Amino acid sequence: MINNRLLSIIRKEFIQIWRDPRTLVLVFAIPVMQLLLMGYSATTDIRNVPLAVFDQDRGSAARELLDAYRAADYFLIAYDVDSEDELRALVDSGDAKAGLIIPPDYSVLIKGEGSAQIAFVLDGSDPTVASTSLSAAQFIAQEHATKLMSNRLSRLGQPASVEMPLEVRTQVWYNPDMISAYFMVPGVIATILYTLTSILTATAVVRERERGTIEQLIVTPIRSWELMVGKMLPYVLLAVMNTLEVLALGSWLFNVPIRGELGLILLLSGLFLLSGLGIGLLASTIANTQQEAMLTVWMTLLPSIFLSGFLFPLQAMPKVLQLISYVIPLRYYLVIIRSLLIKGVGASALQDEILALALFGIGIMTLAAMRFRKRLD
Repeated sequence: MINNRLLSIIRKEFIQIWRDPRTLVLVFAIPVMQLLLMGYSATTDIRNVPLAVFDQDRGSAARELLDAYRAADYFLIAYDVDSEDELRALVDSGDAKAGLIIPPDYSVLIKGEGSAQIAFVLDGSDPTVASTSLSAAQFIAQEHATKLMSNRLSRLGQPASVEMPLEVRTQVWYNPDMISAYFMVPGVIATILYTLTSILTATAVVRERERGTIEQLIVTPIRSWELMVGKMLPYVLLAVMNTLEVLALGSWLFNVPIRGELGLILLLSGLFLLSGLGIGLLASTIANTQQEAMLTVWMTLLPSIFLSGFLFPLQAMPKVLQLISYVIPLRYYLVIIRSLLIKGVGASALQDEILALALFGIGIMTLAAMRFRKRLD
């Protein structure tokens, strides 16, 4: 039997838990969030991959080919370009994940007895999307070629086999072997930057409050912004050092290329740090204990990891989750760091992502700084 002393301790512990509703909500909310995020985002069933089309033929046969790709639901014909340079620019920026090039004599060859070749290029920086798109592109072309073959045989009245009327030539850019490390290592860099800056910043400020030393700092001549910068700067330096460490190890152990300029990589990583620092500082103004600070940051960390494209392709997620991902800074930094390392593009190809990071970083940091000063007052 349970004695009265033990019952009293259990009752006391439940009362303490009940008196801390914020922690209680976080404890129950995080498992629900994990379930929902894993259930809806943990999928590699790729659909509606953005496709750029360079149609040099513009004939009826070319339209039938595009209808075949459109009907399969694997690709979304999002761009109709007028040159290969325009197609490459879309793939470089990440707006298009694949490109289809139709030659100018496609209709003539299809309607005759020859064989037409089309080119299908893929963005290999995301091996999961690339491998699925590669299989889908080949399958759709083969199925369409079989249909054309049947029509040709029926028209010519030949029971014997003739040359296949359509051949698709696939080419994977940036990561031809579709090595997964090329995709994962840049993502690890992003999560390290976010985790270190947000969690450590939040707990560092709250730790001062728990120990009672924050009041001692407040009564000194130090200004609030000096206190804020002094608390955050060491973790910024640690995050930069970890970034360089992971870059070096990723290049050495996994042969991950560093095709972009190192200075630009560090500059844009610093821009991303503003968001992580702001979230950590904001969490420190909400939490009273280090445990609360950790749980608060985890509430933002979980959606960031699952809905940013770090583990699972955004194209495979429901539309609602794709829309939510637009308010997650990590989404934009992942595009930046993967494009810089694997594609070697410049800042001009990443203007939208850089602008989004700047707006998020300045906005979050401003809000956090305002609340931080109020808490100090």
